[in-house]
Parts: sequence; structure tokens; C-alpha cells
Amino acid sequence: MNVRALAAKAIFDVLEKGVSLSVALPEQQQHLDNGKDKALMAEICYGVMRQLPQLDKCISDCLAKPFKGKQRIVYQLLLVGCYQLYFTRIPAHAAISETAEACRQLKFDGLVKVVNGVLRNIQRNNAPLSTEADTLRYNTPAWFIKRLQQAYPEQWQHIIEQSHQRPPMWLRNNQLSQSRDAYIATLAEQEVLATKGTSADAILLESPKDVHLLPGFMDGAASVQDGAAQWAATLLAPENGELILDACAAPGGKTCHIIEQAPQAQIVAVDFDENRLARVQQNLDRLNLKAQVIHGDAANIDTWWQGEKFDRILLDAPCSATGVIRRHPDIKWLRKNNDIAELAILQQQIFDHCWQWLKPGGTLLYATCSILPEENSQQVSAFLSRTPDAQLVPISQQQNAQDIGWQILPGQDNMDGFYYARLIKAL
Repeated sequence: MNVRALAAKAIFDVLEKGVSLSVALPEQQQHLDNGKDKALMAEICYGVMRQLPQLDKCISDCLAKPFKGKQRIVYQLLLVGCYQLYFTRIPAHAAISETAEACRQLKFDGLVKVVNGVLRNIQRNNAPLSTEADTLRYNTPAWFIKRLQQAYPEQWQHIIEQSHQRPPMWLRNNQLSQSRDAYIATLAEQEVLATKGTSADAILLESPKDVHLLPGFMDGAASVQDGAAQWAATLLAPENGELILDACAAPGGKTCHIIEQAPQAQIVAVDFDENRLARVQQNLDRLNLKAQVIHGDAANIDTWWQGEKFDRILLDAPCSATGVIRRHPDIKWLRKNNDIAELAILQQQIFDHCWQWLKPGGTLLYATCSILPEENSQQVSAFLSRTPDAQLVPISQQQNAQDIGWQILPGQDNMDGFYYARLIKAL
């Protein structure tokens, strides 16, 4: 199959059907055998998501009328072609001819000349991509720019810039297998350069690597997990013998980290998404760890749990994921402005319900991979105001002890954007 045709299909699924790129991309990549072709396809798909408004403007200016219905995939193909011309080292003649051939493979022979003509026109003009509006200048939806300007008046441009960077690769050392220093030394022996992160098990690779090439990875020596997400288990501070709930646990990275820190604790991992829950078990199996994995709703614990209340609860709440756009640039186009209020209501429901299942004296760690105050500090502040037996415990990493929780911004210490607030229930 033509790489450009498959890329157009994946982009079509994201932009027209609302499928996440992390689902759409592998689904189309399975038709390719060559690793380089898979890498090129990923580069194109992620690149189009990062630069979408500018590419869209460039193509729209070259079309007499927009494509509609089934022909929309030809528009996605033009995005693919335009991205190659502006952002890759692929020779223009090869990018254009391969994209035109992809049009044939997609069964739109009658539009091959249009695709060829549009791309040749773009190549011939060689004009800079438009920056005439903020949406184009920052390749970011207007609603999100406005929210960032309100929340971070001094930093919003820097946040957008960091969200467009290619993410680094972080590993989480499995302290049950070896010390972090020992694993970094083992990596060095394989000429994999790495440095320590700010949390106890975090390792930052100088450049991304195929996990199959990392020593001991398949035997559980380490896991892939961003440095910001690794703070969850550390801040939760699990202890052996405790009953701990990981609410909204999929895909299971934090569940496994909790067990690595407290292997004698009883861990219950629950998630509402049965498909993603399977990944929790896969992660546990690779690391040879045990947890009780349950398909259920964290906002309705009574329906699937009749045991004791929990000593600690990690509530990694469903959120806008606006802190991880550098890893998932399609989030910018899948999320809508009114999603934020809806997510805040869901977060409140889960927050209140989980609190009922926390023992007096217990700890609840509220976490999101969002950078929006409505989902983070404002959510926790509202919870504290309506919950008399909840006490906020400052996190030492906070810049200001008066802040409500710890907001990590994209790029901070090379980490994703993340938020944490630690609360204790009164005795």
C-alpha cells in the first residue's frame, strides 16, 4: 500500500470521524511491513496534526471549491502532500508523484490531475505559510488560545511553543529489578545515553529508541512513562499492607509504578473503558506484577466493590489532555471549547464519590494531564469548599506554597503538562 494513501486514511479518521490518532495510525500502519515506511507515515500524520491550520489555508487557497462527502479523503491527501513539500526533505517531484499515485490507490482516478495540479502550484509559488491570524500563527484553535491567555497571560505563547515540540522519551526504572543508577549504566553499555529525571525512578533518554533494543525492557527492567506522570506514585506514597485504589487506571503505567514502590500493598485498578483496561493487564503481565483489575465506573464504586474503604486513592481523572499535546497533537482538533465544562462536571462526580470510599486519615491524589485551571486548581478549590473533612497538603515541588496543587507546564524539566493535588481525609 502507498504510504501517503494510508496516511490520508488515518488523518480522515481523525478529522472526519473523531478517532484519536493513537488508534487511527496503528490501524493503517498494519498494512505496511517496512519499518521506514511506518516511521514516514507517523511523521506525516503527526506533522499534519501539528501544522493543520496553515496547511488547510494553503490548500483551500488553491481549490476552486471544497471537497465534500467521500471526496473529503482527497482533501486529507492534499494535506499529506502539502506537509511533505514544506516540512520534509523528500524531493518535491517524489512527494508530488507519490501523492498523485496515492489518489489512484484511493480510487479517485478522476481527481489525480487536481491533486497533481494543486501540489505543483504550491511548489511553484513556494510562498511562506500564512501567519495572518493567531490560529494560523500558532497552529492552535482560537478557543484554546483564548483559554491559555486567560490562565497564563505571561506564559501562553511559551506553552504553545512547547506543545509543538517533539516529545522526548522517558523511562521509568523498575526498582524491583535494579537501581536507577545500575540501569543507566546498563544503557550506557549499549551506547544508549540517558540522564536522571527529577523523580526517583525517572530516566530521560538523549534520543528515542525502539523499546525492543533497550536492555531488559521485555523482562520488566523499565517502562515507558513521561517524567511528569511518574510523580503520581511518588506523591501518593503507597505503603506495604495498604488497600489502594487506582481509579481511571488505564493504560496502567501508574498502577504498575505503585506496585513497584509498595509490592506488598493490595492494589485495585478500575477503568470504565474495557478495551483500554486490557492494556493494564498487559503491563502488569510484562512486569510480572499483580493487581485486582476491574471493569467499572469510578463514579459508582458501590456497584463493583463491596470491600473495605481505601487507605489511598489515585484519581487520575478524565480530562482534556491539554498538557500532552506535544505527544498527541490531534487533541487540538478533537477537543472543543464546551468539552471543558462537561469534563469538569464528570471530574466533580468522580471526585466526590471516590472521597466517600477513602478511609479517615487516608490520602487522595487528584491528577490530570491538563493545564486548564477549570479542571485543576479550580476543581480542587471547589471540592475543598464543599468538603469539610478534606485538607490540602502542599506538594514540595510547588513554586508557591499558597498555590492549590502543583501545575507542571509542558516542557518544564522536559516533562509533559500535568497537575497534582494531594488531600488527606480528617480522622
